[in-house]
Amino acid sequence: MSDDGKEILTNRSAFFEYHISDKYEAGIALQGTEVKSVMAGRIQLKESYVTIKDNEVWLANAHISPYSHGNRENHDPLRSRKLLLHRREIDKLQKETMQKGMTLVVTRIYWKNGRIKFEIGVAKGKKLYDKRETLKGRTVEKETRAQIKENFR
Repeated sequence: MSDDGKEILTNRSAFFEYHISDKYEAGIALQGTEVKSVMAGRIQLKESYVTIKDNEVWLANAHISPYSHGNRENHDPLRSRKLLLHRREIDKLQKETMQKGMTLVVTRIYWKNGRIKFEIGVAKGKKLYDKRETLKGRTVEKETRAQIKENFR
């Protein structure tokens, strides 16, 4: 969690599915009712991805639930949303995704200085054995914590 921000959502499956190398902070262009829904944590990143089109960065397939108190002005839950980054960051992301066969995923969403921020990770897909290794590590760590807890009783 960032020092000055409130965590809204962490994309845990991104860390399981991918090796994350670089991380970038991006703003996002949202409509009025979308802001309220994101603040309430009513966003799903399950099948979402980040893409670069015409030198602009877009978040596609992220589901932001319609705001419960919204009216006919409510937003389309699955529309593509523009992510806001500096030109040099966009160029760098474009280079990294072209060269190494990397992809871009949202790793977390948080609140910073009154604004909603998206952390974008440059990711490389894990192989099945990498995923098994991650699960094994988690299990060992969990058992170790349980053992330590048991010893202190």
